[in-house]
Amino acid sequence: MARVSAFGSTAVAADLLAASPHIHRHGRLDVRIATSEEEIAAAQALRHRIFYGEMGARPTPEVAAAGRDIDPYDSICDHLLVIDHGEDGRPHVVGTYRLLRQVVATMHRGFYSAGEYDLSPLLRSSEEGGQLLELGRSCVAPEWRNNTTIALLWRGIASYLRMHGIGYMFGCASLHGTDPEVHAAELSYLFHHHLAPEPLRARALAAHYVPMDRLPRGSYDPRMAARALPPLIKGYLRVGAMVGDGAFVDRQFNTVDVFVVMPVEQITRRYLDRFLGGRGANDSD
Repeated sequence: MARVSAFGSTAVAADLLAASPHIHRHGRLDVRIATSEEEIAAAQALRHRIFYGEMGARPTPEVAAAGRDIDPYDSICDHLLVIDHGEDGRPHVVGTYRLLRQVVATMHRGFYSAGEYDLSPLLRSSEEGGQLLELGRSCVAPEWRNNTTIALLWRGIASYLRMHGIGYMFGCASLHGTDPEVHAAELSYLFHHHLAPEPLRARALAAHYVPMDRLPRGSYDPRMAARALPPLIKGYLRVGAMVGDGAFVDRQFNTVDVFVVMPVEQITRRYLDRFLGGRGANDSD
């Protein structure tokens, strides 16, 4: 019988991890793709701790009972994990991303983001530019929010891109709270300076569409607005991300979401070399 982490536990058995490969290691941390139910349960426990304990999300009865952030997409996604092998003498999941490839989404329930955005432009673009990869459920434990952990996550993503021939990455990134006016400058900055071209421009579904161009150009300080963005969105912008049209208020997760898309071929060579250890994006292992 498969082992599953205890209620709310981010720990994973060391012998279980020893039996599966990691992508890269730095000190006592490594990054890997989960290969067991126990690893996925530990990632769900970390997500629960961050989204519901720290960020104020509202759990469903199923999530509250499980003590983990769970939904039906977990069973079809790959789960990228950063593992700390030294925490309290047991390995723990301290960072995670959920990855959903287009070929998998097509065979099952589609993309998670399709519940918030019309993905038609991206789906058309993928017919000629390589398959899509949806990034989601990203979080890092507070004590590990540093450059080392973030670099490991990006190194894992870069290796995954190369392995699966991804043409475009996309997903929803969040601003804390559910009042768009609180983030008027940030949303306007993203719209005015980082709007995706029409062939890649997903649009928030009409029933939930929140305009992002809330302030006209010249009425806010773009540098201050850029500085106020969450670290995750800043990181996406540094590797060439662009945003879709319209925000989405996610009341369950207590966020204002924006759509981000990253054409892999436009991610600078500098970043790919950094996260692939000097190897090009098309090199084999």
